[in-house]
Amino acid sequence: MALESLKAEIGLILETFSNPPHDRYELYVQLKEKLNEMRVFGMTPPDDLVQLEEALDREFAARQPDLRRPAR
Repeated sequence: MALESLKAEIGLILETFSNPPHDRYELYVQLKEKLNEMRVFGMTPPDDLVQLEEALDREFAARQPDLRRPAR
């Protein structure tokens, strides 16, 4: 996908948010919500946004403490 198309697509998604994100994590949550809405309605999310979602999943998963281990 051309860079200009990607910028336009992201711009449209950001415009549809009722509350613009204040930080990277809020953007991540809102992106996940929008992509999940698309999936629920049987739409295929754009590959570039799915890749962004996956990258943010990895980024924020790395920041989470391992909840499986008991605290000491």
